[in-house]
Amino acid sequence: MAACLLPASSWADDRAAQIRAIVDSAIRPVMAEFDVPGMAVAVTIGGEPVFVNYGVASREQNTPVTENTLFELGSISKTFTATLASYAQAQGKLSFDDHPGKYIPALKGSAVDKASLLHLATYTAGGFPLQFPEKFDSKGQELAYFKQWKPDAAPGVQRRYSNPSIGLFGHAAAAALKTDFDDALEKQLLPKLGLNSTYVHVPEAAKANYAWGYNKDNKPVRVSGGAFDWEAYGVKSTAADMIRYLQLNIDPSQLDAVARRAVDGTHVGYFEVGVMVQGLGWEQHPYPVSLERLQDGNSRAMTWEANPVKRIASPVAAPAMTLFNKTGSTGGFGAYALFVPGKKIGIVMLANKAYPNPARLKAAHAILEQLAPMVK
Repeated sequence: MAACLLPASSWADDRAAQIRAIVDSAIRPVMAEFDVPGMAVAVTIGGEPVFVNYGVASREQNTPVTENTLFELGSISKTFTATLASYAQAQGKLSFDDHPGKYIPALKGSAVDKASLLHLATYTAGGFPLQFPEKFDSKGQELAYFKQWKPDAAPGVQRRYSNPSIGLFGHAAAAALKTDFDDALEKQLLPKLGLNSTYVHVPEAAKANYAWGYNKDNKPVRVSGGAFDWEAYGVKSTAADMIRYLQLNIDPSQLDAVARRAVDGTHVGYFEVGVMVQGLGWEQHPYPVSLERLQDGNSRAMTWEANPVKRIASPVAAPAMTLFNKTGSTGGFGAYALFVPGKKIGIVMLANKAYPNPARLKAAHAILEQLAPMVK
């Protein structure tokens, strides 16, 4: 008796249903445990996206989450900042070996000018704090902060994760492109990447899709402006756009030559920091990777403390079997993204509550472990 073969569409539907079941088993317990109002999860496997949406974008309006709901990305924004700077470098307008004073004359001769743009990008400039001090945490006060800053260490000795550090990197990149950061991102880079629902400034026409975040008291909140907020944590996007972004990182061949070099440039590792490698925006682990190692690479110590680094002598693009990842949070949102080019798998999880990073990593790792065998 001949085997009965399913039509291609039925096979695809069955595969999507299998993926949704995998996502469900990982995500529903997290949402229940941390009282997360809504989540948009997207998976790409072999170039095909699958969207799984949960809950509401606004408890007050009972608006359902979809793949077109806008979420705040928090520090995943740093990967866009890195890509923009890599885009400037690909055009010959910037070198990571340059110092910030070349593009920001007000900083010439200051302590920060001893660091290179690469040091700023990799948080190894010499000891910036995680956040701007309150006195300087408003637009227009950034350069005053950098002029008076004193390092704790020489450039390239320690990594201390920092919004001021990556913020100055993005500011210099925009200056190299002879524009402001928001214009450089929204008018130059994002259109090149085909990301039509990713913003620094959410336009009026998209505001109905902008979710409300919920703080620890379950009050609705959205991000407010601060020093270098656009560069460090200010991007908003959808699961549909973010999974395209991960697909482009997995396979940038569909981009033009300059945009392709920009994306490829963010896959180079520069410093070994404990169990992980710090690149531009993205943080790297050899794949396969254990949950324990992934947690160590995204630990509180990695976020809040200075960690010794080892410079990679000859930086090159990471092997295809590398896991790239980045967490992100604002006061009311929590996000996580990872991709493994060699497996053609990417996962993005966007939530309108800043639930703990370990829970995000555990859920994403569980999804990845079940997806991996599906790829030949």
